[in-house]
Amino acid sequence: MATYALTINERSASGKALLEYLEALKLDLQLLPKVRMRKSSYERSMDDIKHGRIEKFASADEMCKSLGI
Repeated sequence: MATYALTINERSASGKALLEYLEALKLDLQLLPKVRMRKSSYERSMDDIKHGRIEKFASADEMCKSLGI
């Protein structure tokens, strides 16, 4: 016997129908705790850009002056 983990949108019509079908088969269903997927480095950097958490500098000298180096 194999174990499968499915992600089903319980709010959609097709998700509800699938859950009803699986329950009708009297399978051993278990709800797993929700797993939060980590964002990739690219997604985190795009989020930083979107929320204005970056600064742009014309040159490396300008950046050093801003950082107090």
